[in-house]
Amino acid sequence: MMDFIVIGELVWKLSDEFLEKHNHVEWYKIRAFRNFAAHDYFGINPKKVWEIIQIKIPELKTNLQKIING
Repeated sequence: MMDFIVIGELVWKLSDEFLEKHNHVEWYKIRAFRNFAAHDYFGINPKKVWEIIQIKIPELKTNLQKIING
């Protein structure tokens, strides 16, 4: 869960210009999940977390690789 919090914190540090330029990434959802993970830790649905790990994290990784590679 700390990894989700760290990822969300880093997204907050990205400029609005960057977020808008790469708006195909669900930045808002990443930020929102960070807040949920940090403040409602015991209310988190483990099945939802597993879904994020299996589906959303690989999508994020692919999107970030595309951004890095230009």
